[in-house]
Amino acid sequence: MPVWLMVFSSMQVGDLFADDQSIEFNRDIRPILANHCFACHGPDKGQRQADLRLDGEDFAKSPRGDAPPAIVPGKLNSGIILRVASKDSDLRMPPEEFGKPLSFEQINILKRWVASGAKWQDHWAYITPRRPESPMVKDQQTIANEIDEFINKRLEDEGIAPAPRAEITSLARRLSLDITGINPSWESVSDLVENPSSDAIQSYIDSLLESEHYGERMALYWLDLVRYADSGGYHSDVAQFISPYRDYVINAFNRNLPFDQFTREQIAGDLLESPTQNQIIATGYNRLNKTTEEGGAQPGEYLVKYAADRVRTTAGAWLGVTLGCAECHDHKYDPFTQEDFYSFVAFFADIKEVGKYGGGNRDPEIRVATPDQKLRAAKITAEITEVKEQLDGDPENSDLKKTLAGLNEELKQLETQYVRTMVTVATNPREIRVLPRGDWLNNTGKIVGPEYPGFLSTNIPHADRRLTRLDLADWMVSPENPLTARVFVNRLWKMFFGRGISNRLDDFGAQGEWPTHPELLDWLAVEFVESGWDVKHLVRLIVSSNTYQRSTEATAAQVNHDPQNALYSHQSHWRLEAEFIRDNAMAAGELLNRKIGGPSVKPYQPKGYWQHLNFPTRSWSHDTTDDQFRRGLYIHWQRTFLHPSLLAFDAPSREECTASRTISNTPKAALVLLNDPSFVEAAREFASRALARPLENDVARLTWMWRTLLLRNPTTDEVTVLQGYLDDSRAHFKDRVRESVQLLNVGMKVPEKRFPAVEFAAWTSVGRAILNLDESITRP
Repeated sequence: MPVWLMVFSSMQVGDLFADDQSIEFNRDIRPILANHCFACHGPDKGQRQADLRLDGEDFAKSPRGDAPPAIVPGKLNSGIILRVASKDSDLRMPPEEFGKPLSFEQINILKRWVASGAKWQDHWAYITPRRPESPMVKDQQTIANEIDEFINKRLEDEGIAPAPRAEITSLARRLSLDITGINPSWESVSDLVENPSSDAIQSYIDSLLESEHYGERMALYWLDLVRYADSGGYHSDVAQFISPYRDYVINAFNRNLPFDQFTREQIAGDLLESPTQNQIIATGYNRLNKTTEEGGAQPGEYLVKYAADRVRTTAGAWLGVTLGCAECHDHKYDPFTQEDFYSFVAFFADIKEVGKYGGGNRDPEIRVATPDQKLRAAKITAEITEVKEQLDGDPENSDLKKTLAGLNEELKQLETQYVRTMVTVATNPREIRVLPRGDWLNNTGKIVGPEYPGFLSTNIPHADRRLTRLDLADWMVSPENPLTARVFVNRLWKMFFGRGISNRLDDFGAQGEWPTHPELLDWLAVEFVESGWDVKHLVRLIVSSNTYQRSTEATAAQVNHDPQNALYSHQSHWRLEAEFIRDNAMAAGELLNRKIGGPSVKPYQPKGYWQHLNFPTRSWSHDTTDDQFRRGLYIHWQRTFLHPSLLAFDAPSREECTASRTISNTPKAALVLLNDPSFVEAAREFASRALARPLENDVARLTWMWRTLLLRNPTTDEVTVLQGYLDDSRAHFKDRVRESVQLLNVGMKVPEKRFPAVEFAAWTSVGRAILNLDESITRP
C-alpha cells in the first residue's frame, strides 16, 4: 500500500479537519460532482461506468455488490477520496482522457466535506420553495422592503457598504428603460427632479407600469423564450402568420393577466370551457415551432422534430430545465429519463398538424382583426345598429335600407382583410413511443402516455383518465411545482439587475449555478405564487427596493471584493437590447410610431440581403407608411435572415428558446449606428429638432441634444468635444454641398427645407455621433 494511502487510512476525522460547517453540499459539492463525475457516474444508465452513481445520496453511500460505498461519511479512505487524490494516472478520477481534471482546491473541499460527515442535500431547484424569515439587518435606514433585507444582510456579513441611491435623472431613465424600453423625455421627469421623494418615485413607477409600452417591453423577453418568429425556419423559411399571438402577449402583460392563467391559455386555451377568441389566439404558442415545406422531407421524421422542439421550449420557457437532453438517452446530469421526455411529448400528441406543409399553408388558422380593424369594425357595427333602429320606426325608408346594405357590405369586406394566425386544434392523440436513440424509424420502443417527469411528481395524485395539455399547464403552475415560480422570478430579476440570482437562466439542473441569495429567490417565488401570480406586483416590488435604486458608481472596495457584482452592492450597466436601441434613436428624432399591436413591419434593409433566400425566391420591400417607424418589437422576424440591425446587436434567430441574449462588442454594431438608414434618418430628425428650437447658440443646442437623449447636462469637456466635432463637420460639408444633400435625403421622410444644407448636415453628423455614444445605448 502506498505511504499516502496508509496515512489516509489511519487518520481519524479530527486529525485533519474539525467539524466543518462552512461547506454546503448544493453550493460547494454538487457542482464538482456534476461537472466532473455525472457524465460517467450519473443518471444516464447507458453511459454509467462501474455501476457507480454519484447523483443521489442512496446510490453514493450504499455498497455495490462486494464493492464498498464510494462515500463513507467521516472516512477519508472512502473510495471517492482515494481515487480523486491518487497520484497514479491509471487510478485517478476523472481519467485524463475526460479532459476535466480536478484542481487542488476542489480535491481539498471534497476531503473536507467527507471528513465533516458528507452531509447531502436534494438539488435546491427540485425542492418546493417555502417562505423563509426575513433576516435582521443592522442599518434599517437602507431598507425599503424585504428584498433589501436579504441583500443587505449578505453585504453586512461580508463587510461591504452599499452604494447610495442613484442620481434622480439616472434613476428615472433607468426605470423608464427597464419598464417600457423607451427613454423618458426631460419634461416628463421635471416634477420628479424637483421633488425626488420616495412617494414621488413610487408614483413615477406606477405611471410606467400603467403605460401600454410596459406590455411591449415584457413581451420582448417572452417572445425570445417561446421563439416567436414570422417565418417557419428550415431551408425555405417561408412566411407564417402569427402576429395576433404577439398582440395577445403584449395585452396579457398590460392587463396583468395572472401568470398561471397566462400559462394555461397558451398551453391549452382551446381546452378551456367556452374559450374566448383571445384564449384560442394564445394557443398559437403550440404552433411556433419550426416547420418545413422541403419537397423531400419525410413527414414522420418532421413530426418527431416538431415534438422535440415543443418539449425543449416548454420545459425551457416554464421550468428552466434541459429536458431535450433526454431525447436519445437518459439525461446525463439530471434525473430525467428518456421515458420522461416522450411522456412529455405525449401531452402535445393531440395537436392537429402535418409533418410537411406546402404553399405557405399552416392550417389550422383563424382570421383575427388587427387593433385598427377592431376599431373600424366597432364603428361600422355601431352605425349598423343605429340604422336598424331608424328602420324600426320607418321600415319602408329606401335610403336607410340602402345605407344598411352598404354598411353590411363594408363590414363584410373588412372581415376579408383580417389577418391570419395559427392556432391549436385538438384531435385524436397520435401514438407516442420511446424512440431508441431518438431514431424516428424505430418503432420498437415502449408506448407512453402523457405523464409528468417522475421525480417531480411524487406527491401528485394520478388521474384516472388520460392527462391533457390543461393538466400539464395546471401542474406547471401548481404551488408545489418547485421550478416554475423560481425560474420566472429569477429571469425577472435578471431584467432589472443584469444577472439572475442564479446566473444560469436556462438550466436550473445540476449544470446550473447555485443562487447567490437562495433564501431571497425562495422568498420571491413564494411571494409571486401567493400574490396570485401577479407579475406587476413583483416588478413593482423589485424596482421599489433600495437595492434596485442604487447608483452604478462602485467603490474600489466593492469591485475588489465582488468584481461581478453578484452581491448587488451597486447597480450595473449593460447594453440595451437591439430593439430598444433602435426605438430610442427614432424617439430622439420624434419619428417613433408608438402604436400598440398589429402585423409585423419591414423597415429599411440592405438591397440583396435576401438573395440567397430561395424556394421561392423573395425580395424585401420596406414599408412606405409610418409603419416604417414602429417599435423594433414589431420588425418582421425572418429566422434564417434576421434583420441586420437586430443581428448586429445580438438579437436571437428564435429557432430555439432563448433565456438570455449574448452581448458582443463588434465594429458592425457601431457601423449600424452610423450607417443604417433608420439611424441616419433618426439623427437628421434629431438635428432638425435642435435647429428648430429658439436657442441662442451652438452650446445651448448641443446641451439640449445631450440632455434629451441622456437626461443629463454634458460636462464642460463633453461640450468642448461636441463643439469641435460640429466645427469640423461644418468645414467638411462646406466644400461638399452635394454630399450634404445626399446625407439629408436618407430615408423616406422629407427633410426640413428651411435649414441650409451644409449646416443641417453638420448637425446631423453631431446627431449620429451622440446616437453612437456608449452611454446612449447603455442602461444607466
